[in-house]
Amino acid sequence: MSEVFVKHGSAPGAAAAEAAYLRWLREGSNAVVEVIDVDEDANTLTIERVESARPTVEAARAAGRELAAIHAMGADAFGAPAHGWDGPNFIGTRRQECRPMRHWAPFYVEQRVLPFAEHAVKAGNLGGGGFDAVKQACDALVEEDEDAPLARIHGDLWAGNLLFSPDGPRFIDPAAHGGHPLTDIAMLELFGAPHLSAIVDGYLDAGGSLGRDWQRRIAVHQLHPLAVHAWTHGPSYGSALVRAAEETLRGVG
Repeated sequence: MSEVFVKHGSAPGAAAAEAAYLRWLREGSNAVVEVIDVDEDANTLTIERVESARPTVEAARAAGRELAAIHAMGADAFGAPAHGWDGPNFIGTRRQECRPMRHWAPFYVEQRVLPFAEHAVKAGNLGGGGFDAVKQACDALVEEDEDAPLARIHGDLWAGNLLFSPDGPRFIDPAAHGGHPLTDIAMLELFGAPHLSAIVDGYLDAGGSLGRDWQRRIAVHQLHPLAVHAWTHGPSYGSALVRAAEETLRGVG
Protein backbone atom coordinates (compact mmCIF):
# COMPACT_ATOMS: atom_id res chain seq x y z
CA MET A 1 0.00 0.00 0.00
CA SER A 2 1.51 3.24 -1.13
CA GLU A 3 0.17 5.70 1.46
CA VAL A 4 -0.39 5.17 5.16
CA PHE A 5 -1.37 7.23 8.16
CA VAL A 6 0.33 6.83 11.54
CA LYS A 7 -1.47 7.96 14.67
CA HIS A 8 -0.40 7.94 18.31
CA GLY A 9 -2.67 6.57 21.01
CA SER A 10 -4.08 9.14 23.42
CA ALA A 11 -3.51 6.85 26.41
CA PRO A 12 -1.67 3.60 27.12
CA GLY A 13 -3.31 0.81 25.15
CA ALA A 14 -5.33 3.13 22.92
CA ALA A 15 -3.57 2.26 19.67
CA ALA A 16 -3.92 -1.48 20.22
CA ALA A 17 -7.56 -1.01 21.23
CA GLU A 18 -8.34 0.88 18.04
CA ALA A 19 -6.58 -1.76 15.97
CA ALA A 20 -8.77 -4.43 17.60
CA TYR A 21 -11.93 -2.41 16.93
CA LEU A 22 -11.03 -1.83 13.29
CA ARG A 23 -10.15 -5.45 12.61
CA TRP A 24 -13.38 -6.62 14.25
CA LEU A 25 -15.52 -4.26 12.20
CA ARG A 26 -13.61 -5.04 9.01
CA GLU A 27 -14.80 -8.65 9.30
CA GLY A 28 -18.10 -7.25 8.08
CA SER A 29 -16.96 -4.76 5.46
CA ASN A 30 -13.85 -3.68 3.60
CA ALA A 31 -15.19 -0.12 3.89
CA VAL A 32 -13.55 -0.13 7.34
CA VAL A 33 -9.99 1.15 6.98
CA GLU A 34 -7.31 -1.51 7.01
CA VAL A 35 -4.87 -1.84 9.89
CA ILE A 36 -1.33 -2.01 8.51
CA ASP A 37 0.58 -2.21 11.78
CA VAL A 38 0.26 -1.56 15.49
CA ASP A 39 3.22 -0.96 17.80
CA GLU A 40 2.06 -1.50 21.36
CA ASP A 41 5.34 -0.36 22.90
CA ALA A 42 5.27 2.95 21.01
CA ASN A 43 1.45 3.13 21.23
CA THR A 44 1.15 3.83 17.51
CA LEU A 45 -1.28 2.61 14.89
CA THR A 46 -0.63 2.55 11.14
CA ILE A 47 -3.67 2.47 8.88
CA GLU A 48 -4.32 3.11 5.22
CA ARG A 49 -4.60 6.77 4.28
CA VAL A 50 -7.99 7.76 2.88
CA GLU A 51 -8.09 10.15 -0.04
CA SER A 52 -10.96 12.62 0.24
CA ALA A 53 -13.82 12.97 -2.21
CA ARG A 54 -17.08 14.88 -2.20
CA PRO A 55 -19.89 12.79 -0.69
CA THR A 56 -22.65 11.87 -3.10
CA VAL A 57 -26.09 10.42 -2.55
CA GLU A 58 -25.00 7.10 -4.04
CA ALA A 59 -21.89 6.98 -1.84
CA ALA A 60 -24.12 7.68 1.17
CA ARG A 61 -26.41 4.80 0.19
CA ALA A 62 -23.32 2.60 -0.09
CA ALA A 63 -22.29 3.70 3.41
CA GLY A 64 -25.66 2.56 4.71
CA ARG A 65 -25.31 -0.80 3.00
CA GLU A 66 -21.83 -1.33 4.40
CA LEU A 67 -22.97 -0.31 7.89
CA ALA A 68 -25.76 -2.88 7.69
CA ALA A 69 -23.19 -5.54 6.78
CA ILE A 70 -21.04 -4.57 9.77
CA HIS A 71 -23.99 -4.65 12.15
CA ALA A 72 -25.08 -8.04 10.82
CA MET A 73 -21.83 -9.62 12.04
CA GLY A 74 -23.30 -9.48 15.54
CA ALA A 75 -21.70 -9.66 18.96
CA ASP A 76 -21.75 -11.97 21.94
CA ALA A 77 -23.66 -9.53 24.17
CA PHE A 78 -24.43 -5.88 24.72
CA GLY A 79 -21.19 -4.27 25.82
CA ALA A 80 -19.07 -7.10 24.44
CA PRO A 81 -15.65 -5.82 23.30
CA ALA A 82 -13.97 -6.75 20.05
CA HIS A 83 -13.18 -10.45 19.91
CA GLY A 84 -9.83 -11.19 21.50
CA TRP A 85 -9.44 -7.75 23.08
CA ASP A 86 -9.22 -7.69 26.87
CA GLY A 87 -7.50 -4.32 27.32
CA PRO A 88 -8.95 -0.86 27.95
CA ASN A 89 -11.72 0.56 25.81
CA PHE A 90 -12.11 4.16 24.67
CA ILE A 91 -14.45 6.60 22.99
CA GLY A 92 -12.21 9.30 21.62
CA THR A 93 -9.70 9.94 24.39
CA ARG A 94 -11.95 8.79 27.25
CA ARG A 95 -12.11 5.33 28.70
CA GLN A 96 -15.40 3.51 28.95
CA GLU A 97 -16.47 0.09 30.11
CA CYS A 98 -17.13 -2.85 27.85
CA ARG A 99 -18.68 -5.35 30.25
CA PRO A 100 -21.00 -7.84 28.50
CA MET A 101 -24.64 -7.76 29.61
CA ARG A 102 -27.72 -9.63 28.43
CA HIS A 103 -30.04 -6.62 28.17
CA TRP A 104 -29.44 -3.39 26.30
CA ALA A 105 -30.97 -0.79 28.63
CA PRO A 106 -28.93 -1.65 31.75
CA PHE A 107 -25.78 -1.76 29.64
CA TYR A 108 -26.51 1.58 28.01
CA VAL A 109 -27.46 3.29 31.25
CA GLU A 110 -24.72 1.87 33.49
CA GLN A 111 -21.78 1.83 31.08
CA ARG A 112 -22.52 4.61 28.62
CA VAL A 113 -24.83 7.39 29.81
CA LEU A 114 -24.56 7.80 33.58
CA PRO A 115 -20.75 7.54 33.98
CA PHE A 116 -20.21 10.39 31.52
CA ALA A 117 -23.09 12.46 32.90
CA GLU A 118 -21.53 12.15 36.35
CA HIS A 119 -18.21 13.40 34.99
CA ALA A 120 -20.06 16.29 33.34
CA VAL A 121 -21.51 17.25 36.72
CA LYS A 122 -18.06 17.14 38.33
CA ALA A 123 -16.70 19.32 35.51
CA GLY A 124 -19.41 21.91 36.16
CA ASN A 125 -21.00 21.39 32.75
CA LEU A 126 -24.24 19.74 33.93
CA GLY A 127 -26.28 20.97 36.89
CA GLY A 128 -27.94 18.84 39.50
CA GLY A 129 -31.39 19.37 38.01
CA GLY A 130 -30.10 18.39 34.59
CA PHE A 131 -28.52 15.25 36.00
CA ASP A 132 -31.85 14.37 37.64
CA ALA A 133 -33.52 14.59 34.22
CA VAL A 134 -30.88 12.29 32.74
CA LYS A 135 -31.32 9.84 35.62
CA GLN A 136 -35.10 9.83 35.14
CA ALA A 137 -34.65 9.08 31.44
CA CYS A 138 -32.27 6.24 32.28
CA ASP A 139 -34.67 4.81 34.85
CA ALA A 140 -37.44 4.90 32.24
CA LEU A 141 -35.29 2.99 29.75
CA VAL A 142 -34.49 0.27 32.27
CA GLU A 143 -38.13 0.01 33.33
CA GLU A 144 -39.25 -0.21 29.71
CA ASP A 145 -36.74 -3.04 29.07
CA GLU A 146 -36.79 -2.80 25.27
CA ASP A 147 -36.34 -6.07 23.40
CA ALA A 148 -33.44 -4.48 21.57
CA PRO A 149 -31.65 -5.84 18.49
CA LEU A 150 -27.99 -6.71 19.08
CA ALA A 151 -25.40 -5.59 16.53
CA ARG A 152 -21.68 -5.14 16.09
CA ILE A 153 -21.61 -1.35 16.12
CA HIS A 154 -19.03 1.31 15.33
CA GLY A 155 -19.88 3.13 18.54
CA ASP A 156 -18.47 6.58 17.67
CA LEU A 157 -20.00 7.15 14.25
CA TRP A 158 -20.18 10.91 14.05
CA ALA A 159 -19.83 12.54 10.63
CA GLY A 160 -16.05 12.92 10.99
CA ASN A 161 -15.59 9.17 11.32
CA LEU A 162 -17.43 8.39 8.09
CA LEU A 163 -15.16 9.49 5.26
CA PHE A 164 -15.88 9.53 1.56
CA SER A 165 -13.12 8.56 -0.86
CA PRO A 166 -13.04 8.16 -4.65
CA ASP A 167 -13.61 4.44 -3.99
CA GLY A 168 -16.60 4.95 -1.71
CA PRO A 169 -17.29 5.32 2.02
CA ARG A 170 -14.63 4.56 4.63
CA PHE A 171 -15.16 4.06 8.36
CA ILE A 172 -12.47 5.18 10.83
CA ASP A 173 -11.88 5.72 14.57
CA PRO A 174 -14.43 3.33 16.08
CA ALA A 175 -15.33 2.60 19.68
CA ALA A 176 -16.71 -0.77 18.63
CA HIS A 177 -18.74 -3.08 20.87
CA GLY A 178 -21.93 -5.05 20.97
CA GLY A 179 -24.73 -2.51 20.97
CA HIS A 180 -28.00 -1.28 19.56
CA PRO A 181 -27.81 -0.56 15.80
CA LEU A 182 -29.75 2.70 16.15
CA THR A 183 -26.85 4.11 18.17
CA ASP A 184 -24.73 4.51 15.03
CA ILE A 185 -27.54 6.13 13.03
CA ALA A 186 -28.42 8.47 15.90
CA MET A 187 -24.85 9.71 16.16
CA LEU A 188 -24.72 10.37 12.43
CA GLU A 189 -27.91 12.42 12.82
CA LEU A 190 -26.62 14.30 15.85
CA PHE A 191 -23.47 15.57 14.17
CA GLY A 192 -24.87 16.21 10.70
CA ALA A 193 -23.70 13.45 8.36
CA PRO A 194 -24.16 14.40 4.69
CA HIS A 195 -27.09 12.74 2.89
CA LEU A 196 -28.30 11.05 6.08
CA SER A 197 -31.59 9.99 4.53
CA ALA A 198 -29.67 8.17 1.79
CA ILE A 199 -27.50 6.45 4.39
CA VAL A 200 -30.63 5.25 6.19
CA ASP A 201 -32.25 4.15 2.91
CA GLY A 202 -29.18 2.12 2.00
CA TYR A 203 -29.09 0.61 5.47
CA LEU A 204 -32.74 -0.45 5.44
CA ASP A 205 -32.60 -1.65 1.81
CA ALA A 206 -29.73 -3.93 2.82
CA GLY A 207 -31.87 -5.52 5.50
CA GLY A 208 -30.66 -3.56 8.49
CA SER A 209 -32.99 -3.30 11.49
CA LEU A 210 -33.14 -0.27 13.78
CA GLY A 211 -35.75 -1.55 16.23
CA ARG A 212 -39.35 -0.53 16.78
CA ASP A 213 -40.43 3.10 16.37
CA TRP A 214 -36.84 3.98 15.64
CA GLN A 215 -37.60 7.44 14.25
CA ARG A 216 -39.12 8.44 17.60
CA ARG A 217 -36.25 7.00 19.61
CA ILE A 218 -33.24 8.75 18.11
CA ALA A 219 -32.84 11.02 21.16
CA VAL A 220 -32.47 7.93 23.35
CA HIS A 221 -29.32 7.00 21.49
CA GLN A 222 -27.93 10.52 21.59
CA LEU A 223 -27.77 10.53 25.39
CA HIS A 224 -24.37 8.83 25.38
CA PRO A 225 -22.50 11.05 22.88
CA LEU A 226 -24.07 14.15 24.42
CA ALA A 227 -22.97 13.03 27.89
CA VAL A 228 -19.44 12.48 26.60
CA HIS A 229 -19.39 15.94 25.05
CA ALA A 230 -20.94 17.52 28.12
CA TRP A 231 -17.90 16.29 30.04
CA THR A 232 -15.29 17.16 27.43
CA HIS A 233 -16.72 20.14 25.50
CA GLY A 234 -18.65 22.28 27.93
CA PRO A 235 -22.07 23.29 29.26
CA SER A 236 -23.74 23.82 25.87
CA TYR A 237 -23.64 20.05 25.49
CA GLY A 238 -24.95 19.71 29.02
CA SER A 239 -28.03 21.67 27.94
CA ALA A 240 -28.38 19.50 24.83
CA LEU A 241 -28.12 16.39 27.01
CA VAL A 242 -30.99 17.60 29.20
CA ARG A 243 -33.15 18.25 26.12
CA ALA A 244 -32.43 14.73 24.84
CA ALA A 245 -33.32 13.32 28.27
CA GLU A 246 -36.63 15.19 28.23
CA GLU A 247 -37.37 13.93 24.72
CA THR A 248 -36.49 10.40 25.83
CA LEU A 249 -38.99 10.64 28.68
CA ARG A 250 -41.70 11.74 26.26
CA GLY A 251 -41.00 8.94 23.82
CA VAL A 252 -40.25 5.89 25.97
CA GLY A 253 -42.95 3.44 26.85
